[in-house]
Amino acid sequence: MRRYAHACAEADATVRDAVREIGRRIDAMRIARLWGVVLGGGYGRGEGGVIFEGGKARLSNDLDFYVVTERGATRADERAIAAALAPIAREWTARLGVDVDFCAPKTPRRMERDSRRLMIQELLRGYADVAGSPGVELFADIEERPLSQLPWMEAVRLLVNRGAGMLLCAERVNDAQFTARNIDKCVLGAFDAALMARGEYVWGAEARAAAIRDPRYDAALAWKFRPAALPPCTAEDARKVWLWAADMVEFAPARAAEGRRRAWHALRWLARRRTLGDLRSLGIDPLLRILGRMRPLVRDGAAFPPALRRDWMVFN
Repeated sequence: MRRYAHACAEADATVRDAVREIGRRIDAMRIARLWGVVLGGGYGRGEGGVIFEGGKARLSNDLDFYVVTERGATRADERAIAAALAPIAREWTARLGVDVDFCAPKTPRRMERDSRRLMIQELLRGYADVAGSPGVELFADIEERPLSQLPWMEAVRLLVNRGAGMLLCAERVNDAQFTARNIDKCVLGAFDAALMARGEYVWGAEARAAAIRDPRYDAALAWKFRPAALPPCTAEDARKVWLWAADMVEFAPARAAEGRRRAWHALRWLARRRTLGDLRSLGIDPLLRILGRMRPLVRDGAAFPPALRRDWMVFN
């Protein structure tokens, strides 16, 4: 029997039933230019978390569905597919009590173009078929690459996203669940990014824990699988780990090749932001620029400035 959650048959059954019902509904809709849908994320990898309340198990993570269009689908087709799936996401979010997300539909060509990203490489290794054609067909042309050879910028991207989570915590101080989840994700993500920068990233959270060998990671991983009221680390602890990882990632040897693409980085910034910004950093990868601006804010436990949040959303 396929596993969705970490060591919990009751949660497995909940996800299995949801996947089956959602898949049947999508197939019945016969959405034009939709090729297939798979479940990725923690439950797709068999690493989903579980909360026990009153002797019963309930899901603790989002359900992340990946949507692949037929070849040649247009952006208008993608928007139509997203609109057709939106009511399903709302309904199942209410039913399960966790966010049910359908990622923005992508053509196979765009999936192939992003194939070096951590998100795609982990998806290839851990997903469940939901609707349409199975993943073995959807991903047939995408190369599975060694995770130890992920691009250095994927470590930067991971740190930027976890730093964003910490900045958002400062705005949502009254949302204890959001804060706890992002503190825990920050600890895990920071160690994962450092592992990636060293070229030692491996598949599976427990395998990474064995490679990292740090009690803070072990505690954060245990909390991820079985969230409690408070995470094992404080916000201050998480910020320290994040800053340590940022130092390691920024000075990793893999950064040496980054200077060869200065013109490309400048063009990306100008095309998406339509402003020069700080001329001293114009030739630096936009995500690296964002990471540098995040550093003092994460260190000080500050909130997310609107301009920085906009840049994060544009380049993430």
